[in-house]
Amino acid sequence: MVSVFGLLDGITASGIILSSTIFGLLSFYRARKLGAKLLGWAGLTMFFVGFLWLGPFIDFILVFFYHTNIEPTQLYSLLSYLWVAPVLVVAMYLGGSLMFPKRKWVIVGIFIVLGIVFEYFLWFQTDASFTWNVFTDPGFLPGEDLIDASFIRTHPTFLMIALFLLAALILLGIGFFIKAKQATGDLRKKFIYLGLGFTIFVVCGALDSIVPPGIAIGFVRGVMMTFALWMYLGLKS
Repeated sequence: MVSVFGLLDGITASGIILSSTIFGLLSFYRARKLGAKLLGWAGLTMFFVGFLWLGPFIDFILVFFYHTNIEPTQLYSLLSYLWVAPVLVVAMYLGGSLMFPKRKWVIVGIFIVLGIVFEYFLWFQTDASFTWNVFTDPGFLPGEDLIDASFIRTHPTFLMIALFLLAALILLGIGFFIKAKQATGDLRKKFIYLGLGFTIFVVCGALDSIVPPGIAIGFVRGVMMTFALWMYLGLKS
């Protein structure tokens, strides 16, 4: 039987993936119907963001139905964080197209290179990048509790994650709010929605990586479930 905190962890992770998938598919449908290219990129961003919670989602499914956790444990982190580079590249293309159209490929190119470096550390130095409650928490109950990963904060994997979140907050969160201040009418409202969406992604993503499983993580992920909605509202015609 899944523990109480395991249920909260798994259900909220499932909720983020579900909301991102629903609004991602809706964005793809409207992009195809209206010929709105950027809405399609927004849909792709939503999918990749949802996949960042694939680790706890898969672990929840395994514990709920089979009473076993992900093995090897390192796979938990790989399932979630392998999507960091795709999220950043697609999001920076989307943001660059809206705010810096003449420089978007420079921005995208920088994050492609950084993303490749991040993926190297993630895949080839996984044990040096994370600690897992399976090994550090003596009260962990295999087959009942869900795995939780914590970054080793002196490792390049964590430092690059921090850099990525800061860049996303400045370029996409604050950047869209600045564009909103410069705009008027419906365009202003759309930029506010986009700024709010990306700010929620950065803040909740950062909190999710440092807050231990419990009531607080339920609140953080509840807010995170609205990310795709704000993205969709910001780009739909």
